[in-house]
Amino acid sequence: MTFMKTVVAGAVAAMMSTAAYAAETTLTISSWAPPSHGMNATMWPNLVKMMEDATGGKVSAEIKYRLAPPPAQMDLVQDGAADMTWIFHGYNAGRFVGTKLIELPGYEGSAEAASVAYWRVYEKHLAALNEHKGVKVIAMMTHGPAQVHSAKAVTSLADVKGMKVRVPGGVGGDVGAALGATGIKVPAPKVYETLASNAADGVVMPMEARKGFKLTEVAQNVYHMPGGLYRGSFALIMSQEAFDALPADAQAALDSKVFGEAASRMAGQVWDAIDVAGREVTEAASDNAINDASAADVAAFGAIAEGIRTKVLAEIAAKGVDSAAAYEMVKAEMAAN
Repeated sequence: MTFMKTVVAGAVAAMMSTAAYAAETTLTISSWAPPSHGMNATMWPNLVKMMEDATGGKVSAEIKYRLAPPPAQMDLVQDGAADMTWIFHGYNAGRFVGTKLIELPGYEGSAEAASVAYWRVYEKHLAALNEHKGVKVIAMMTHGPAQVHSAKAVTSLADVKGMKVRVPGGVGGDVGAALGATGIKVPAPKVYETLASNAADGVVMPMEARKGFKLTEVAQNVYHMPGGLYRGSFALIMSQEAFDALPADAQAALDSKVFGEAASRMAGQVWDAIDVAGREVTEAASDNAINDASAADVAAFGAIAEGIRTKVLAEIAAKGVDSAAAYEMVKAEMAAN
């Protein structure tokens, strides 16, 4: 065979190989954080690769931005305007109650451990609530421990009283109220301008926001409570119709190899990494400071957290869930991971 024939043959073989693994279905992912945010830069690409590997390249997906504001993401998928997205449950007041379980202060462990525990508890205790009616839940996850970020230094719990603080809803809102703060509810993409315009004195978010939402520029101080003030609850969801439209073998592969615990674990791992990155940029900024809570404040917050747990577990129990058993399961599963 001549050199040219060899080249042509190789090119044809490559094209045939590419065609054989070309996606038969490319799903649309709606995302609302900046493209540089870890969920978009790492988590979604990881999930897409997991989907492609599981289906032999038959199912892929691509991210699109600005399709809808964060609180409207679930409706967007239900209406078929996007196939997949991630939702923060606290943005939809009253719509989700069971999801507050994972947000409670006092859990010990990483976002990975919490996300795995969350998926297992969701399957056993929370899925029956059908709070995600109309969509397919493909992962449950949490962010890392939330801390207070502010321009003016906060060095004690007492400093939070009377502050205008951005809270996300859910248990984060309960914590803000218990600390005597005036809660301001805006989605995460709006926190920078909310602080820059002095519409809020501070925000309560995980450490990743130092980098992901550039808080190092507008909230130079962090008040750090061991274990955090709460954890945020997220779900990765998919249009049920889009899933049902996939070939049966692709559905089976995604359900057995990707969706559920595997995706939840991966998403939690990503959040742990971006929390570390957020702390690193804070420590590297000469005008930023991390102020650790005193032992007295840790004890005081422990008492506050107990009251919030009692209140939230009662709310969940009123929905027909054995909230005490679910709470103990979260702790046990986190300890095991």
